[in-house]
Amino acid sequence: MDTLARAIQSIPPDVFGEEDRRDAMARAAAEASRRGDAANARDAAGWARVTCREEWEAFARSRLAALRRSLGQPVATTGQPAVHVARTVEGDGYRVENLVIESRPGLLVSANLYSPIASTCAAPAIVIVHSHHVGKRQGELQDMGAMWARVGCHVLVMDQLGYGERQDHSPGPRQEYRGRYMTGTQLHVTGDSLMGWMVHDIRRGIDALLTREGVDPKAIIVMGAVAGGGDPAAVAAALDERISCVIPFNFGGPQPEAAYPLPDDAATTFNYMGVGSWESTRNLRLSGRDGFLPWSIVASVAPRRLIYAHEFAWDRERDPVWGRLERVYDFYGARDSLAYTHGAGGLSGSPPEATHCNQMGPQHRVLIHEALERWYGIPIPDDIEERRDEEDFVCFTPAMRERVPVRPTHVVIRDVGRERLAAAKAEAKALTEADQVTRLQREWGALLGVTDPGNEATVETDTPRDLVGAGARVTASRTTSGASTGWLILTPRASDGRAVVLCVAQRGKRGFLAHRSAEIADLLGRDITVCLADLPGTGELQPDSDREWRGAATASSATEWMLGASVLGAQLTAMRALTRYLRGRWPQCAVWGDSFAGTNPPDFSDPLIGEGVEPRLSEPGAGLLAILTALFEPCVTCVVAGGTLAGYASLLDHTHCYIPHDAVVPGALNVGDIPALIETLGPRRVLTHGTVDGRNTPVSEATTGTDVVAWLDTSLASGS
Repeated sequence: MDTLARAIQSIPPDVFGEEDRRDAMARAAAEASRRGDAANARDAAGWARVTCREEWEAFARSRLAALRRSLGQPVATTGQPAVHVARTVEGDGYRVENLVIESRPGLLVSANLYSPIASTCAAPAIVIVHSHHVGKRQGELQDMGAMWARVGCHVLVMDQLGYGERQDHSPGPRQEYRGRYMTGTQLHVTGDSLMGWMVHDIRRGIDALLTREGVDPKAIIVMGAVAGGGDPAAVAAALDERISCVIPFNFGGPQPEAAYPLPDDAATTFNYMGVGSWESTRNLRLSGRDGFLPWSIVASVAPRRLIYAHEFAWDRERDPVWGRLERVYDFYGARDSLAYTHGAGGLSGSPPEATHCNQMGPQHRVLIHEALERWYGIPIPDDIEERRDEEDFVCFTPAMRERVPVRPTHVVIRDVGRERLAAAKAEAKALTEADQVTRLQREWGALLGVTDPGNEATVETDTPRDLVGAGARVTASRTTSGASTGWLILTPRASDGRAVVLCVAQRGKRGFLAHRSAEIADLLGRDITVCLADLPGTGELQPDSDREWRGAATASSATEWMLGASVLGAQLTAMRALTRYLRGRWPQCAVWGDSFAGTNPPDFSDPLIGEGVEPRLSEPGAGLLAILTALFEPCVTCVVAGGTLAGYASLLDHTHCYIPHDAVVPGALNVGDIPALIETLGPRRVLTHGTVDGRNTPVSEATTGTDVVAWLDTSLASGS
């Protein structure tokens, strides 16, 4: 057996030559691009049918409804939020109140409210949504708060989720970026979103403002800073008609990365949907599928006031979104309610030619001042720097922490997740076993964007390989959707085998050959055939890029989410097609999903980005795929799931989590989580081993390969 194991370990596993591999990858990329183009084409066709105000409002209404659904479940908050004043600081012509606002049960928002010293009448209130660079105490925010308060406005600057005093992750320059990604991941598995929670905070901030004397409820202005502040500002304004004016920087149209000048045909070639990235507030899940593209979110503010804002230079004549905005405002005869501001240069340039800023710089505020004076009578202030010690803006003082307990964000999210998981379990308990299976197939299929694979996998090439002591063939196939798969089939020496085990992993065939050669040889010795498969995005079909949170794999996965699909769903579709092919040729079929990723020790610390050893990511997708394949394909006799998650609920047990984007299932806790899937597969047998939690630390001991093989042998025999 050792000789066969060594031979298996050294067999060339690749199905595709380099050119064929590039072609397969190019087809996959082209298919994603085609679906993005189709989303833009649907948007263009819908927009072309809009000829009047009534048609526009119907167009916008359906998209805003879809936007609301995508953000997550509404929060059951009634009445005004609890607001606590930690401290009041006097300035020259203004005062700052350091507030703590309860946004939702257990979730506190730290905020600074700048107000005029003397106010005799109702005045405008400005909510500034800071950038994703840094929180509310940053200097430009201080400048704006002080200058507008001096001329009579109330200015509220809140720490966004995960920033400033609300930062639970490792502190340091731009560490919030990774923290924002992790918090977004945790919210996704509950069925919510980072955008949804940020928008809710903004709306509760407005609730708090409207309880104060001297605030004009008809003059609520929301400004969203560059680098992410404009995203939630735009969505909040679209969903909350109390906002009378919004200034969303870098959202809805060409981004800072755009090459200027824009092409003459930008109106038809511009990518209105955009593409995915790790930045979840810019590429909203389901936006491409359901049509709420960023431009339509911004335009839905009409006829309320809008300042279309760009951090750098702006090509007004060719900007296709500006043309659409003008047309929408014309439907209302409200062109006077539409304005713009912009900077100069480009993202790759240097100041002063390129107007980089942390929030909104003096250059950007010039045209904002003019518009606010025209619309609200706000005097143009002296736009000067005025910086105070950051300690003057602290809200969670020791006294406040004694008065109002501050809970870590992940704990609040965990409570939400547990509540929804409990509701899912209660719903399942009321169903028959058959109905539970049907429900899980329906709901997991919807979450993943799974399509029925139709017929079994179509074989394109089938080539024998030399292997002493066993048979070997490499095969290339495609699903009905055109996705390529590659497999290596190893058969016992004297037969085709009494059963087959389909093996998948993120590292694909090579991973199994490197780490499980002895087990494969043992299976062959027990007259069991082994099929090692590379699914789309795995093994030799995996893009040549890392799988870290800011990598290309994350961008690809996020784009799939925008289109209503998922990488995991595409892999499941391919695996189901392959399972049907194998089951048509062998009387028994088992599936084995495994991970060869290293784990993190239970007591490890979470280092800063770029400092220390980066924690290892889990690779739980293959184990979950094996379980899901059995859910959808009753012909599967038994399942081995190695290195998968104990449950998506474990992502909420700690501030940090380490999991690839494409292994995350949005809304998993709303449909019962992984343990519910396993329970539903009974009486078919499921073996889990090497299970990990959300931090990729071991939950169970890794089961030895011999145990897995013996378990498979017994399970296949009993299943016959």
